[in-house]
Amino acid sequence: MQTHLRIGIIGGGIGGAALARSLDAAGIDYHLFEKASAFGEVGAGVQMTPNAVKVLKALNLGEDLRRMGFLPEAMVGRNGQTGQELFRTPLKTTCPALFGAEFYHVHRADLHAALCRNIPADKATLGLQCTGIVQAGGNAAATFSDGSRFEADLIVGADGIHSVVRDALWGKEPARYTGHMCWRGLVEVDRHPLPFVSPDAAFWMGPKGHVVTYYVKGGAAVNIVAVNENRDWVEESWTVKSTRQELLNGFAGWHDDLAELFRRTDPDQIYKWGLFDRDPMACWSKDRVTLLGDAAHPMLPFLSQGAAMAIEDGYVLAQALAHWGTDVPAALAAYEAERRPRTARVQLEARERGRTYHMSSPDELKKRDQEYKAEQARNPNAVGIKAEWVYQYDATNCRERFEREPGKN
Repeated sequence: MQTHLRIGIIGGGIGGAALARSLDAAGIDYHLFEKASAFGEVGAGVQMTPNAVKVLKALNLGEDLRRMGFLPEAMVGRNGQTGQELFRTPLKTTCPALFGAEFYHVHRADLHAALCRNIPADKATLGLQCTGIVQAGGNAAATFSDGSRFEADLIVGADGIHSVVRDALWGKEPARYTGHMCWRGLVEVDRHPLPFVSPDAAFWMGPKGHVVTYYVKGGAAVNIVAVNENRDWVEESWTVKSTRQELLNGFAGWHDDLAELFRRTDPDQIYKWGLFDRDPMACWSKDRVTLLGDAAHPMLPFLSQGAAMAIEDGYVLAQALAHWGTDVPAALAAYEAERRPRTARVQLEARERGRTYHMSSPDELKKRDQEYKAEQARNPNAVGIKAEWVYQYDATNCRERFEREPGKN
């Protein structure tokens, strides 16, 4: 269906690319602006949980996922020091039946490349920094560092946690450092599986930190996400280099399997940064401008949902615009009604997982681990990190929910 709309997308990361692909599928014109001189993502893994996979399949990327992804056998929780198994949730054999789609591990750059693959050259401008937003006469315009401007029926800020678009709408307010720092690294696999890395989504917990390991690139590499509590501010950037020794020092005394994995990390693929977030917003839109992904709801990575929420946002916004046509305010109201409660819950629940994963009190640890075991006994398919409600959601059904809303053009 064709609609007479023109959408400006600020930011060409996963969220912006997902929106562009979703708009294209809906027959809606758009132009994407990215400040980097080329499309690309840092070399790190990302978990595409069933809720995100449902959207990617709706965008005809199911075959890409099968080609570039890895299907973990289970989600496994372990004591970070002793290696004791705390819970084991089957994923590979159960996710399609329980949640309607698979659970994939993918390399972030591979996912981003798949989302960007069909963006025409004449619908993307690279190497241009957005500097502000102007609204007048029922339209919005983005201004850029070269003095140019782009007018549209809607401008979407998909430009990350330090969003220029968000600042233009709501004023500049620094994101909050959460007291957590994170390392990411990759280990190339000479034989699969490695004897010290099971083919699972593994959560190694506490005290005062946690490590997540999983295979990417069809099992050809292991992705490491290692989080430590650290009161010192660390730059919120994915490109600050670290070292093997710094990573090892951050987890001294943890299990030997982790130490062995860290020692094999590619020294050119070790990065560190501080983790920042914000409180949920009461509103994402002003007139003909709205936000998407980290610009709207930056979150800690402890539920593995940052990229997934941005992908869902992009799909739902495109569907709302297709449904309401030229009534952009109605489309934005529906978009926010569908997305803000969900993303706010994910933001807050992700914060809570930081506390759960990092417990150090013996009494707290005993209580937590007993709860894991009790839940596992009650329901062997229960997700150890209590994320069933995240995975069950299906953004591709949003049009059915919109149909129940009044005011469709």
